[in-house]
Amino acid sequence: MSDQHPDEAFPLAPPAPAADAARLRKPEWLRMKRQGGADYNDVKRLLRTSRLNTVCESANCPNRGECFSNRTATFMLLGDVCTRHCTFCNIPGGRVAAVDADEPRRVAEAVRELALKFAVVTSVNRDDLPDGGAAHFASTIRQVRRLNPGCGVEVLIPDFLGDPLALETVLEARPEVLNHNLETVPRLYPALRPQADYRRSLQVLSRARQWADGFSAAVRVKTGIMVGVGETFDEVVDLMRDAAAHRAQTLTIGQYLQPTAAHHPVERWVEPAEFDRFAEVGRALGIDWVESGPLVRSSYHAREQAGAGTADARAAAAGPATAD
Repeated sequence: MSDQHPDEAFPLAPPAPAADAARLRKPEWLRMKRQGGADYNDVKRLLRTSRLNTVCESANCPNRGECFSNRTATFMLLGDVCTRHCTFCNIPGGRVAAVDADEPRRVAEAVRELALKFAVVTSVNRDDLPDGGAAHFASTIRQVRRLNPGCGVEVLIPDFLGDPLALETVLEARPEVLNHNLETVPRLYPALRPQADYRRSLQVLSRARQWADGFSAAVRVKTGIMVGVGETFDEVVDLMRDAAAHRAQTLTIGQYLQPTAAHHPVERWVEPAEFDRFAEVGRALGIDWVESGPLVRSSYHAREQAGAGTADARAAAAGPATAD
């Protein structure tokens, strides 16, 4: 990464006018599969009876129909209200609930009920907690392992306000994948992630990789971004260069979809061919696995990405980049 501060490298431009909603009608490649079916309803029922949140529902993920129908979900810890106010995210900010100490056990039991071989766990931001929720993540990883021997775990964590001890708390539980999303290019942080910091997020990635190397731990470091929010192709390439320099091994890239009219507008629909170009550039920069496509989200193909160090996985990563 350049020594130049991101805001200097990408000076803020005057805000662009909101894109015309009629002009930005969703293209064919963003048509989502219909939701429903016995497995879909079983997963919904299990989540309700277990009193568990998922990012699939809270963030209005376009793949939730496919995932629920395949009896998978991304569990969201620490409530359904966030302490931050990102303008792209459907999860509301506001007054947060007390920590539910029994939640890790219920997540582990849901993983067992769904017979998952690989579980993905994330959380809302909890800047109100001294450790940002790190101990809760670690407890969840251990509970999943206790009730589901052999099950892999990916955690998608917040930045913990840059606290290295909080990050170590999660890493000491040895998740297979440590994911922290950069989300967007640095120029757009004030508009989309006003309470986050691009350099701090890069530091999370590099610290995780350094810890894994230092303890010979098989932890893959992952990050993800959305496109179509006003970035340029060259800015995405610069971000990928930064991610590679900070030793991210897996990168996901997907199309931003505006949750409501009150959220940041979609500036453009990125063509599938451009997603393929992102993937090619990312791999050329040294990122092992780049999952790039219109409907790709952080946990899309998470189990396959976790094994990206194998020859078979590397071959799969070199194939077509667009999502199904």
